[in-house]
Amino acid sequence: MTASATTTTTTSPLSEKVTCRIREEEVIAAQKGWGNGIVEIGAAKDPIQAAKAHIDKFYAFDSSGVLFKPTLAAKVQFRTTKAAALSYFVGGEIAEDGGFALTPFVKVRWENEGIIIQQTTALAMGNYFFTNQQGDEIKVEFSFSYIKDDAGQLKITLHHSSVPYNPAQ
Repeated sequence: MTASATTTTTTSPLSEKVTCRIREEEVIAAQKGWGNGIVEIGAAKDPIQAAKAHIDKFYAFDSSGVLFKPTLAAKVQFRTTKAAALSYFVGGEIAEDGGFALTPFVKVRWENEGIIIQQTTALAMGNYFFTNQQGDEIKVEFSFSYIKDDAGQLKITLHHSSVPYNPAQ
């Protein structure tokens, strides 16, 4: 986390009884895993299968639905189905998608501005940095929301990414 980052945990008398409570360490581990998955998609011999596995592992499409606003989406801004998310990561059903994860990236680094945990939901916001093969780092702003699935794994229910505002444009 950055120096100004905050973590807020809200509790209630019932929070002790909630078995699906999310911990900050789980959010950080999920972020690291998500970033590694993006790198793996770009390096995979079969990036479509790698992207499908990535979506199944990290997103809650099968359990609660997902609100996904990818960074490089303009005409079709929101991706609320697995097929639309897959298109964003590797190209496919949506014409504007060039396959974000095919770049390929060699590293994804996270800087959380804050993580808020509310019993069985976690919110994280900050910047993540995608490093390409030339060593260039691309800064992207993010907001993610997580829940736990029935197996106790964190799943993304909200993923919003955008490039930082540039007043010169």
